[in-house]
Amino acid sequence: MESGTLRKLSGGLYVYPKETAFGPAPPSDKEVVTAFLKDKTFLLASPNAYNSLGVGTTQLYDKTVVYNHKRHGEFQLGNRKFAFRVKLRFPKSLTREFLLVDLVNNVDQLAEAKEEVLKRVAEHAAKADPKLLSRAVREYGNERAKKFFDRALAPRELHAA
Repeated sequence: MESGTLRKLSGGLYVYPKETAFGPAPPSDKEVVTAFLKDKTFLLASPNAYNSLGVGTTQLYDKTVVYNHKRHGEFQLGNRKFAFRVKLRFPKSLTREFLLVDLVNNVDQLAEAKEEVLKRVAEHAAKADPKLLSRAVREYGNERAKKFFDRALAPRELHAA
């Protein structure tokens, strides 16, 4: 550490920065979380990803959510904030359907007007692939999300018969 080759990110977590033409490059979030958990089974997500859904979320958040099987809590690793959440199940990568379900699971933590966002989520749910969305709800939704999507998808299923 004295020669400057290793840098401390947090208690017991060190990084060997890669040199670029512009100086030392910080490690990726994936590298930091892999070292912290000593495991590669996790999903990096962010409330910022909800903005890509077109449901009226526009806020920018300064922390990354890490769905994993080991740790729970808020941790500062280097100059980044991570919210670790222990979940039994999560997909290998972010999908539109997972993000819709995750948004409803976490709507109380968002800065936007809850009712407006949920109204738009229901509209998007009506246009989504029913099989993919139903599977995401079944696998990743909490009770509130399951009830919400049952109501949001019910009219379409009645008309499809």
